Amino acid sequence: MSHPLVLSSPAIETVQRPCDFTVAICTYNGAQRIPAVLDRLRQQLDTQNLCWEVFVIDNNSSDSTATVVEQYQQNWPSEIPLRYFFEKRQGAAYARQLAMQKATSELVGFLDDDNIPAENWVVTAYEFGQQHPHVGAYGSQIHGQFEGELPDDFHRIQSFFALTQRGEEAHVYQPRQRVLPPSAGLVARRQAWLNNVPEQLILTGRHDEQMLTGEDLEAISHIRRGNWEIWHNPAMKVWHQIPARRLQRNYLLPFFRGIGLSRHVTRMVNMPSWQRPFMFWVYAASDLKKALHHILTYRTRLKTNIVSACELEFYLHSLISPLYIWRLLLLRFFKNES
Repeated sequence: MSHPLVLSSPAIETVQRPCDFTVAICTYNGAQRIPAVLDRLRQQLDTQNLCWEVFVIDNNSSDSTATVVEQYQQNWPSEIPLRYFFEKRQGAAYARQLAMQKATSELVGFLDDDNIPAENWVVTAYEFGQQHPHVGAYGSQIHGQFEGELPDDFHRIQSFFALTQRGEEAHVYQPRQRVLPPSAGLVARRQAWLNNVPEQLILTGRHDEQMLTGEDLEAISHIRRGNWEIWHNPAMKVWHQIPARRLQRNYLLPFFRGIGLSRHVTRMVNMPSWQRPFMFWVYAASDLKKALHHILTYRTRLKTNIVSACELEFYLHSLISPLYIWRLLLLRFFKNES
């Protein structure tokens, strides 16, 4: 299947001057989901004095995503470039890296194909970046829109679904808290990203062959290590659409397995090198303790309560995460050498 580069109309192609803001939608097989995102972007308010552009980064889709974008380009507002790029390397990390390379603006806002931004999201995101030039990246307030019934005790695992309601006041993420915003609704300063985020991250994102996640946290951690602040901006609101299939056991268990396996990277990337050998043993002891305690506490419910089963998958695979990541890096090394 061929994936031609779908371009905008000739009038849009002639736009040469840098934009003020770029919206990058990273998608994989999102032909059914992406229209709702594009429709909301077309309805953005108070952007008349703002030069902004929209990218669709197709991350190796096999569906009709390219055709859907091409159809939108036919009737898209001429003053807002809508461009399509195809990234054949599977993984959201590669898609975001391509967006940063192609953007003409200093501020780049990321949306997934299941993220519906508020009608003022673009202008709110741009203004915050202008008012806080010392901030390298900042996240949105993210609400969930769920299809179907939520599992019992869902609140215990809600944070793993990129749902962030961290107060109504903008604030900096303090390094000691070890909490960072997810990529959904994230805005990053392009120069901060290009100067600090490696072109090849350890984590590359979920795809058909693996459920590793956390590539967004790895990238943001590199920005913070470059002496940029990371903030939460609740004025930027996004709704994360979560279909019923993502609340089923056959999706949730591999999902939490992947989060656990990624954890060695997301833990260590924030630490000085000299601390890592010591913290390896601290985390190993902590994960083992949590897993054993969880088994003893919920042993009779692990087959019937999906939330308890997800938590156990997370603890167990956090424990083996270092071995998994070391093996991954070794295989990647030999692949590059061959």
